[in-house]
Amino acid sequence: MLNNKSILITGGTGSFGNHFVEYVLEHYDPKKIVIYSRDEYKQFIMANKFKEHEDKLRFFIGDVRDKERLTRALNGIDYVIHAAALKQVPSCEYNPLEAVKTNIDGAANVINASLDSTVSRVVALSTDKAVNPVNLYGGTKFVSDKLFTAANSYAGEKDIRFSVVRYGNVAGSRGSVIPFFKKIIDDGKTTLPITDYRMTRFWISLEEGIKLVIKALTEAQGGETFISKIPSFKVTDLAQAMLPNCDIPEIGIREGEKLHEVMVSKEDAPYTYEYENHYIIYPHYNWWNKDMILEGGRKVDPEFVYSSGTNTQWLSVSDLKKRLDSVYEEMI
Repeated sequence: MLNNKSILITGGTGSFGNHFVEYVLEHYDPKKIVIYSRDEYKQFIMANKFKEHEDKLRFFIGDVRDKERLTRALNGIDYVIHAAALKQVPSCEYNPLEAVKTNIDGAANVINASLDSTVSRVVALSTDKAVNPVNLYGGTKFVSDKLFTAANSYAGEKDIRFSVVRYGNVAGSRGSVIPFFKKIIDDGKTTLPITDYRMTRFWISLEEGIKLVIKALTEAQGGETFISKIPSFKVTDLAQAMLPNCDIPEIGIREGEKLHEVMVSKEDAPYTYEYENHYIIYPHYNWWNKDMILEGGRKVDPEFVYSSGTNTQWLSVSDLKKRLDSVYEEMI
């Protein structure tokens, strides 16, 4: 699927971009991979990291807010993975217009530039926070998801498909709970604060996230939202797995924070199909052809909700301990 293809990743110097490049170079033979991002220093670090593959990599300084620069970068590109976003909840709350410019206006620019170029497949990375959003970040990603699914109606005769991949915080990604706890532990402290003892999260590894993106690139007909079947864990159990017998004070839930991650809402259920290892939420537009539903799935119950708090798969403290070593190795 990715052999001899030109791929562009927006926000490509982040955790996802680094590991996606590593995975693709190991398993495929792409024509080139373009890293499109704002931070020249991170691009310098990444270029040195993959120096032996410099013939396959290109680094473009650019912002998704800049459609003209995006259009230039997409020249000759086959596949786009849109990973660029302002993602920190408190930062988005304090800088709402900046979040809108990047997460909504930037999404529109990616869509329009792709429609005006050689691109044939676009996959946008989403988040659980886009489901029934309670903070600005979630609200902007909700709009972004709608833009990408609706973009298929503008394709006309052009062979281009837009789809969305949704998952929560990837284990070990920047700004998530594991590096937060690890920094506290590395500083020699024995207390790991929990905002609420009831809090749960899904566990997805970077590799699982990458494979889901490749599945979307391979299988999407246009407008679908792909969601992996993954286990849940209690944040209190994660704390005990990382630092056994630690103190765990409850400090109160932060503004815009949810107790549980939700990937499929009850409102999504009528359009959701379950497959062996994932779910797909299909579009609900008059242009969508039901014959385009992928084989092998079955409709979920009309009251179905896919939440980390009511999941059927759970990781115990010992399960988490086994997974943490590989996460520490991947953290960048």
